[in-house]
Parts: sequence; structure tokens; C-alpha cells
Amino acid sequence: MTQTLHDAHESSHPPAHPPARTRWAILGVVLAADVLDLLDGTITNIAAPTIAHDLGGGTALIQWLGASYALALGVLLVLGGRLGDKYGRRRLFLTGLAGFTAASVACGLAPTPETLVAARLAQGAFGALVIPQGFGILGATWPRNEIGKAYSLFGPVMGLSAVGGPILAGLLIDADLAGLGWRSMFLINIALGGAALLAAARLLPRDTGDRTTTVDAPGSALLGATMLALLTGLIQGSAHGWTALPVLLLVAGLALFAAFCHRQRTAPSPLIRPSLLHNRGFTSGLLLGIVFFAAVAGLLYVVSLFLQQGLGRSPSGAALALMPLSAGIVIASIACYRLIARLGRRLVLIGFLVTLAGTAHLLALVAVSGTDTGSWALVPPLLVIGLGMGACFGSLYDVTIGDIAPEEAGSAGGSLGAVQQLANAVGAAAVTTVYFRAGGGETHATAVSLTVVAAITLLCCPLVRLLPLKAPDEQHH
Repeated sequence: MTQTLHDAHESSHPPAHPPARTRWAILGVVLAADVLDLLDGTITNIAAPTIAHDLGGGTALIQWLGASYALALGVLLVLGGRLGDKYGRRRLFLTGLAGFTAASVACGLAPTPETLVAARLAQGAFGALVIPQGFGILGATWPRNEIGKAYSLFGPVMGLSAVGGPILAGLLIDADLAGLGWRSMFLINIALGGAALLAAARLLPRDTGDRTTTVDAPGSALLGATMLALLTGLIQGSAHGWTALPVLLLVAGLALFAAFCHRQRTAPSPLIRPSLLHNRGFTSGLLLGIVFFAAVAGLLYVVSLFLQQGLGRSPSGAALALMPLSAGIVIASIACYRLIARLGRRLVLIGFLVTLAGTAHLLALVAVSGTDTGSWALVPPLLVIGLGMGACFGSLYDVTIGDIAPEEAGSAGGSLGAVQQLANAVGAAAVTTVYFRAGGGETHATAVSLTVVAAITLLCCPLVRLLPLKAPDEQHH
């Protein structure tokens, strides 16, 4: 989002702007694509146990369902933005949206765990072609003095989508429309994606792109191989025991990561500018983001598993039980938008501490009540966790780019967005690995997992002092 937003502002010769009605329709198309991405990124938090029970994929499928989507999206997000610059944003948007819709159909019809995971990877890959184009398209079609109106809608709409995704998944699964069960939550994209595709083909302006733009395909391939090896090692180890294969995969992942780092130092147009990695504040924020977002992504998965496998909630019941957490994220995200300019990195620390307090409360509740925990007892800790997460989500990365050069803002924003997706993939795999290997029943597994999340969050707190003091001033005007 940050990358494309800066690209939009830095355009020196924007084309003639379409009429207001057309501009709002184009905004609707861009928002619809982002909503589709967010919905499909969150639905498996609730649906994973049901899908694994139906297809017989076991714990490995539960872990792969969310991780595969985030993996492909995170690895290819920056590359997707470069491809849009090279071949034209409209072409990449339409290609990505068509592919995303087709991959959704493949998910809904998948007969085996392997085909479903492959379709989820395809969904994430095509999503990575769509998402980076949106803000560039808006920058080309909206006057600079009015574009703030368009950007201001993204926060509320994305927040509602984050709340609505798991709820929609739970309701569709329990409704069992036409006997489709969980498959309907993917097949509904035939209508949603198809309508967005037709509208995009009619409304989006044509652009030719710049064929001189360089694309670091080898760097993207190395990053993808790195993450695939690490995730496969984690998931294989937790599902089938720590034999030689998962250990070798983890070692291979580390070796591939070293090769990726070397590529970033030597490539003519690397995915991450080397100068960014020499900036202590940016590097610290990047690492903090990886660790914290991985922890909370795993926490969301574990809470969903505890609700369904421990407390016996239906998918829709689990989704409704998570509403306080989602509501907390939305409330804090809106409230903290104005606070970040004044509090800077202190707001990040406040978010970490509030998340830690909520996690500790939830841990105490699980330890005392176990599988007898009531729905209303979960509301306070989940709301507090959501408030803490909402305070961190935007502010951490706003502060991270606080002292980088303006010309590096686009690369920094794209890198941070990709890292957040990769952290979601790693966190979902790593924390659920702890959950499935802990043993001792649902209560013990949940308590151990929450302890790990709390410990990681606590370790993040003192490292906040490595971040820049403030976010860039221009982001708050």
C-alpha cells in the first residue's frame, strides 16, 4: 500500500482525469479486489478444521491452508508491482483478477489436500498481481487534491472485511448451501470475482507500462524457494515427527536465504534496496514486524482451533466468538491513526503491551477453566488483544519508515507489505507446530502456544527503542 501510494503521488505527468462518477466506480473496483483478497486470506482461520476433517488432510493441511496463500502473496507482492510498472497496471489487474477467480474455483472443487494447497498457492500468486496495482490506478485517475477521499475509505472497508471474512466462512459452512459445505466459501468468488472482472475491464484506463523496468525474477525465485523449504520443514516436522527430511528442509531454507541475501547485494534492481538494510531503524522495524506479525498470526489460528476442537463451537460459533478481537483491531486502527504523529514509537510499545496483557489474560482463563471456558468470558481478553494488534498494525510500519529518504519510500513500503504476508505464513506454521506438538489435550496445547506468543511479544517490547522516534510527517497531513 505504501509503495503504490508514493508512486501515485510521485507521478509527474498524470493523464486527464475521468469524470467523478467514473472515478468512484474505479475506486469501487479496486476496493472489491482488495476485499476479495482479504476475505480469502482470513476464511481458512475458521474453516481449516472442517476442511481437514472432510478431505482427511490432518494437521498438515490445517497448517498449509493459511500459510500457502500468504506465502505466495508475500513472495510475489513486490514482483507483482514491478510487473505492473513494466507491462501496464490494467493488464496485470485484469490478469490477476481472472486468475484469482479461476484459482478460487479450483479451491472449491479440490478433491484432495494436495490439490487444495496448490490452488491456494495459485490464489495467493494471482492476488499478488492484483493488489499492487490498485493505488497506482487510483493515482492515475484521481486529482491529487481529491485522492485523500479515496484513500480514506480503505481503512474502514479493510477493517470490515477482516471482521467479515471469518464470519462469512462460518455462516456458509454451517448453512451447507446445496450440500457444498466449506466449498461454497470459495465458489462464491465466481460471482464476486466475475462481477469485479467485468467492471474492471470496462472501467480501468489503458496504460502501456514501461518496458525498460527491470524485474528481479531470480531474487523472487530464491525468496520463494527459501520460504517453501522453511514452511515445508516446519509443517512436516510437526505433522510427521522431526526425522531427517524436515531438518534437511530447514537447513536448505537457510542456505537459500543466504543466496537470496547475496542476490539482493549484487542484483541491478533488487527486491529490497541494499541502502534500506543499512538503515538501523528500517531493519529493526522489518525484524520486529516479522516476529510480531508471525506471533499474532499464529495466535489467531490457535484460538480458532481451541474454540472448535476444544470448546466444540461450530464454525459460525467460532467466528462470532472472534468478533471482539476483530472489533478491537478496527477500533484501535481508527483511533490510533491520529495518535501516531504525536506518540511515534511509543504507540508501538503501547500496542505490544496491550497485546501482551490480553494474551496473558486469555492464557490465565484457559489455564483455569480449560474446555469449560464460557463464550462471554472470552470477550474481554479477545477485545484487549484486538486493541493491541490494531494499535501496532499501522503504527509499526509507519514508524519504521520514519527516517528513510523520500525516494526510498516506495521500495520500503513494498518490502514491508511483503514481509507482513510472509510473517503471516511463517507464524501460522510455527505457532500451530507448537500447538500440535505440545500434546496433553486441547487445554495444554493452547496454553503452551499462548505462552510462546506472550514470550515473543514480551521480547519485542525492549527492541522498540531501536525504531525511529516518529513516523514521516507527510503521512499525517
